[in-house]
Amino acid sequence: MSQLSSYFQQKQFCILVEYLTSLHEIFPVKTSFAGYPAAMTLADRVHSDHDMPPLEASQHYPNTVEKMLHFAGKGHDIQDLERFLQQAQAAQIQNLLLLTGDKLKAHCNGENGAERSRYLESVNAVMAAKAFGGFCIGVAFNPFKYAEAERDAQYLKLHKKIKAGADFIITQLGYDLDALKQAKAFLAQHHYTQKILACVMPLSLARANFMLKNKVAGIVISPHMLNVLAEEKQAGLSERVYQRCALQILICKELGFAGVDLSACHKAEEQMLLESYIEEYQHLDLEALEALWKALWHIQTGKELMPERCEFSRRPSSGQMMKYHQLHVMHDALFDSKLAKGVGRFIFNSPFWERRAAAQTLLKTELITKHRIVGCESCGQCRLGDTLYICPETCPKGLANGPCGGTSLDRCEFGDRECIHSVKARLAKAVKQTEILKDKLIPTVPIEVRGTSSWKNWYLAPEA
Repeated sequence: MSQLSSYFQQKQFCILVEYLTSLHEIFPVKTSFAGYPAAMTLADRVHSDHDMPPLEASQHYPNTVEKMLHFAGKGHDIQDLERFLQQAQAAQIQNLLLLTGDKLKAHCNGENGAERSRYLESVNAVMAAKAFGGFCIGVAFNPFKYAEAERDAQYLKLHKKIKAGADFIITQLGYDLDALKQAKAFLAQHHYTQKILACVMPLSLARANFMLKNKVAGIVISPHMLNVLAEEKQAGLSERVYQRCALQILICKELGFAGVDLSACHKAEEQMLLESYIEEYQHLDLEALEALWKALWHIQTGKELMPERCEFSRRPSSGQMMKYHQLHVMHDALFDSKLAKGVGRFIFNSPFWERRAAAQTLLKTELITKHRIVGCESCGQCRLGDTLYICPETCPKGLANGPCGGTSLDRCEFGDRECIHSVKARLAKAVKQTEILKDKLIPTVPIEVRGTSSWKNWYLAPEA
């Protein structure tokens, strides 16, 4: 059992200190932070697509240091994860945070003949790591969503992550305490026993501006927050950055969180300052801590830390509803009925389809037919029946099990479209099919299957 697992079992509040491998520095690692047990976490390609891999960076620290490695699925396939799991096991590292990951800096959407970037999504990574065995598996979750469908999609995917085998959850970086409380209440409501930690960061004006300028995915920095930080900087009150971080850490502890993931606080002087404020405030109760928090953020209405609301329609369009019902009837008739399966198996068992010309004609016919209707990209493993006939390939990251954490008010992280998972969540509610998006764990598409006919693969698949 890892030390982190023992902290969870013994209900010891812990602090995970996150380091970026792009810094190319070796930092003194704390085993205790303000009196709480501490461990180090190593992030995966946050600064650059070519950052040092977390596993490689971990080798620069003693084996006695408790570590958690991030594995982001961006640009990776299931085989990459399997190699990573073998290497992590050999290095005796048990704690993993498995993420889909933010947008690759060099992401390619497959236009002009270029190879498309692929993302191994977290649900599939968790399933694989659970089957491998021996790991304490964490997942990320973004509760800071303010459009109804976007929020629903996040929680539906969290159900899947837990079902896939997640042991603990770390929230996205955020400052809205109500959203953190809702995440904690969600676990209690559904009787989930997974531990939850909050990602926190001492938020300075420079960091806030950097995140806004670089459009860091999934993080909410409101105009009110910027104004407060700017006024403090002008008044020489920069230490309030660490006061607020200390308060948020202690508030999370009082709310029953298992710990926090501390980001952007790797320098010794920063850590000492934060520790001093934690020690100063740790005798206060939740009410007093929240009162101080509100005073430092100048909160009056409770909405100051939220973005301005600007969401898409609360209901699917008539066209989306009609398309769903038509495709549902067609799918049942042509693919799910016993008669259709029997006929399809008979047809595609013929040696005729092994001929190169026949296989290419079939694939081209399928692509032409389905691309116009749903955006098909010949994945070879059609999942439309499990995604309400909204093709996962139309997500820039190709995610089938639900959204990443990088959306903003229903808008895709890539900024050029509405998130298909918000569309899907809205449609599911309208046609009473949310259980599909909550329970169905959709397997990853093997590399060797891509570029083959999903029709033929469907009919010739072994009976479940």
